[in-house]
Amino acid sequence: MPGSSSKRVLLAKPRGYCAGVDRAVEAVERALEKHGAPVYVRKQIVHNVHVVKTLAERGAVFVDETDDVPEGAIVVFSAHGVSPAVREQAARRSLRTIDATCPLVTKVHNEAKRFAREGFDILLVGHAGHEEVEGTSGEAPEHIQLVESVADVDKVTVRDPEKVVWLSQTTLSVDETMEIVRALRERFPTLQDPPSDDICYATQNRQVAVKAMAPQCDLVLVVGSRNSSNSVRLVEVALQAGAGAARLIDYARDIQPEWLDGVETIGVTSGASVPEVLVRGVLDLLAEKGWDQVEEFTTAEETLVFSLPRELRPARA
Repeated sequence: MPGSSSKRVLLAKPRGYCAGVDRAVEAVERALEKHGAPVYVRKQIVHNVHVVKTLAERGAVFVDETDDVPEGAIVVFSAHGVSPAVREQAARRSLRTIDATCPLVTKVHNEAKRFAREGFDILLVGHAGHEEVEGTSGEAPEHIQLVESVADVDKVTVRDPEKVVWLSQTTLSVDETMEIVRALRERFPTLQDPPSDDICYATQNRQVAVKAMAPQCDLVLVVGSRNSSNSVRLVEVALQAGAGAARLIDYARDIQPEWLDGVETIGVTSGASVPEVLVRGVLDLLAEKGWDQVEEFTTAEETLVFSLPRELRPARA
């Protein structure tokens, strides 16, 4: 290897913001510009500590439920989506809503509604308590059962084994999801697949990059918050793919000196709700400690962009 040091950083690409997160964060920023503070946001707009803190400093007020929003005020629905019941609560309180739900989550909602109308039992692969799962389940609660693991497969009961479909939370590990689907298909051989992939393109792309990079890494640093499903999955994927170690951090300052002992190659990536400024902070700190050779490790190029919620689009002339 060139140079006197064998210390290097492999920087995964793609990493960081996906199109849905970019749209959601911009929606809150535009709402603040257009209407002034405060703008209320139901739940965290995206699962990232830094993003939420930064928007709060600009006048966004994060609440758990629409009941916490003053009547008639503006409320933004987060990228993870909401159930019809939440929309009804907002309407009852005359709230002015801006829907920042990721279009890929909306796609899963629409699939759930369609399959429910057609009388299917819907097996939703996901994590209990995650906002996205709550929103999707709320579209057809009498038709949807949550399946969190292979162990849950035996507990599933359906009305007609010939009319069963699986859908999934968009931010899961592709490998783990398919393992659950294989187990479901053993029980229900005619199990239908979603019309198109539910796990979002960005989640998959970030996992593919980490999977390819991890075998070369003594340590993989994943920038992301603990409540970010896709960030947590990246740590798991790195370890399963052969990284010596993998750690989830919000900021460069979270890096513990002992993690770097005996380490030569460090992989760096970030979850889909992480701004690039946080990754730059990690690279700067690593450079100070001797890891100043950075090689971008590219497995895909992303060009997808989503338009803003219609309430925030410029009026046509």
